This record gives sequence, structure tokens and C-alpha cells, in this order.
Amino acid sequence: MSRFTVNNLPQEYRLDPETPLLWALRDVSNLTGTKYGCGTGHCGACTVDVDGRAVKSCQVTIGSLEGTFVTTIEGLARDRSHPVQAAFLAAQVVQCGFCIPGFVMATVALLRQNRDPSEAEIAAALNHLCRCGIYPRLIDAVRQAAAAARGDATLAPPPRPGIDRAEAARETPALTPPTK
Repeated sequence: MSRFTVNNLPQEYRLDPETPLLWALRDVSNLTGTKYGCGTGHCGACTVDVDGRAVKSCQVTIGSLEGTFVTTIEGLARDRSHPVQAAFLAAQVVQCGFCIPGFVMATVALLRQNRDPSEAEIAAALNHLCRCGIYPRLIDAVRQAAAAARGDATLAPPPRPGIDRAEAARETPALTPPTK
């Protein structure tokens, strides 16, 4: 039995202690924001925060986490108001979105340790794989989040998730067949 805290809630996993954290989070806790990418720790899609460090959850067992605090993407801010989430939205980083939770969690850990990282430090900390090629916007987003965390800048509040009710209720013009 492995006991640790996930997103500020005490958890007890009755799984083999050698179970990777990734599978405990996804399959038992239903925290599917943490993604399975490669299973070897190279892609970074499974990155979570463990006691303030960015950890690739496919590479750490639940037995090794006894007494720790784990934060997943779901534990930041459901309304996307965390400064890193807001900066990613403001810089329009997201494309397909698969790698984004890992990048966000690694950025949170980076900015906790270094409030003003250089481009080289950002690249070293965020050495994840993104097949969409978001890297230039990613660097910009990390810089925006760092500035906001230091109080040097403010970020616009993120848009509310979902569809605006007024937009959803808008009538669409009826299709008319072409005339001959």
C-alpha cells in the first residue's frame, strides 16, 4: 500500500508498489490530464510536480513516493487562472494539446526554482517533445509567466472554458438549395 498526497487530497493506492505513478494517476484516480507518451521518460507528456520538482511519472513508482505531495495539471486551477496556464493561453501555445500538461507542470517547477530563467535555462528544463513545434511560443509563454509571477507584468484573465451561451444560442442561417 502506498500513501501520498495528490492534488492536496490524501491517497492510498492498493497497487503493486512498483506501479508507475502515471498509471495510478490515470487508471485509479482518473486524473487523465497526465498523458502517456513514450513510457521511457523522453517525451515529457507525463510530467507532474512531486514536492516542487518536475518528475516524469512514467519513470517513478508509487512505492517510492510514500509521504510526498504530487500535483497534476488538474491540481493547478480548473478555471485556467494559474499564471502558467494563463500565459500559455495568452501566447497561444496550445495546438493539439497532448504535450501541454507536461510542459505546464515542468514550467511551474522551473519558475518555483528560478523566477527569471534565461532562454537556455528554459530549453534545458523543458526538453520535452512536441510534434506540433510550439517551441518559439513556448519560450514566450514561460517568459510571460515568469514576469507575472515576479509582479513585473499582468496577464489578461483566460477565457472561460466551453462555449459562450450567447454564441451557442445564435441562430444559423438555413441552407437553401441553389436555384437553377
